[in-house]
Amino acid sequence: MATAVNFEPFTISVPATTANLGPGFDCLGLALDLWNHVGVSPSTSLEITIEGEGAGHLPINSRNLVYRSAVRAAREIGTTLPPLRLEIKNAIPLTRGLGSSAAATVAGILIVDQLGGGVFDQDKQLSLAVDLEGHADNAAPALWGGACLAIEGPESTNLVRVLPFPDGLTCVLLIPEVAMSTREARSILSRRVPRTDAVFNIGRVALLVHALSTGNWDDLGLATEDRLHQPQRAMLMPITPNLIEAAREAGAYGAFLSGAGPTVLALSASGRARDVANAMEREALENNLPARPLVIAASRAGAAVVAGI
Repeated sequence: MATAVNFEPFTISVPATTANLGPGFDCLGLALDLWNHVGVSPSTSLEITIEGEGAGHLPINSRNLVYRSAVRAAREIGTTLPPLRLEIKNAIPLTRGLGSSAAATVAGILIVDQLGGGVFDQDKQLSLAVDLEGHADNAAPALWGGACLAIEGPESTNLVRVLPFPDGLTCVLLIPEVAMSTREARSILSRRVPRTDAVFNIGRVALLVHALSTGNWDDLGLATEDRLHQPQRAMLMPITPNLIEAAREAGAYGAFLSGAGPTVLALSASGRARDVANAMEREALENNLPARPLVIAASRAGAAVVAGI
């Protein structure tokens, strides 16, 4: 049996995220006020417990994504992990387009950063997350918080800019009780797109950034439209356009598929949020889709480390 390495227990907290925000495919993301927490303490062998989302289904051995991400981060600095006890408490639904894998990946990286006394700056944390995740649209807001623009910069670097996300917008989620594989949702996308569709999305992304910067919420209806991924992904869940339309008719400023789906997220004034949630839930029930609504805020804060568990 290994000898425990002594360190003060700590907790990693990572928010859920929504990617794309409609037209910003693979480059826009937003942190949400819904969190996973990982308590880390010394042990004599690897111990993992999971409460909440994924309990009874996610691996509690070395195949666990939090642990695998930590192993990868430790390798980056030429070390190995000491025996750890990980107490994972998940509030982020799995395979619903809300960044659960990005949250697990970021948590693992931050475990190593904390154990090493701050060995990674934020850019390195992001590059490690992208190496594991494949792209930065979820990882960037999970680390930075708020709304993030994340693109590939010179020499394959990751360029991130935090965008304004003023008070006054509430996030209304309709979370179907069915899983959606990101790999499957990505595999059905066309490798080539018409120029008109590319121009359509470029204009919508520009309008979206302007709307967030100025608080011109009335533009969000147009600004969250998309032709690059949502129409194709609607083949996997044909009710998606109906849910978006139901949210808009109930008073949402705009609505879109959250990441690869199947969750639909609407942006609403707080006073209309419950009406929007009810409208999407009714539409789901009328189409025999089991789903639950959730009204939450965007999170200005990203992942954090706090003392104790």
